[in-house]
Amino acid sequence: MYLTVALSQIHPKEEFSCENESLTTYLRRQAGQDIKRRLAGCFVLTDHATGLIKGYYTLSNNSIFLKDVPEQYKRKLPPYPSIPVTLLGRLAADKRYLKQGVGSALLIDALKRSYDISGIIGSYAVVVDPFDGNAVSFYAKYGFILLPDSRKMFLPMKTIETLFR
Repeated sequence: MYLTVALSQIHPKEEFSCENESLTTYLRRQAGQDIKRRLAGCFVLTDHATGLIKGYYTLSNNSIFLKDVPEQYKRKLPPYPSIPVTLLGRLAADKRYLKQGVGSALLIDALKRSYDISGIIGSYAVVVDPFDGNAVSFYAKYGFILLPDSRKMFLPMKTIETLFR
């Protein structure tokens, strides 16, 4: 069971506002188009009393080059040029719900959904591309590892699996 549902027309996107304007604009203006084009799935956590969007995240298929995977993980992988991953592209909480655990709840929900999907289509890890130091700290707190020579961070599905066993 997930805390979130797929974004749809019934959700009041125009009411959503987070501290990062690009994340606010994405939900309001672009998320619906990305869903229609099958470029990303967008999932929202709503306030049951008001219907407002507390926060959202997006997931997409992606890949990373094997050369970018840390050595301790690379040794256990076949010598393919790249490996499939799930991209957690965006994660944002509305300003009204800050300091209420919304970001953490969204991340756990995204990891659960990603793990479940990895049983159907291949995905070695969840990858994020944090936009600032606060985001890096947030993801590091949950075990995400910086990829060498990159701003991206990843969390292997084997690690995620231990959360949901």
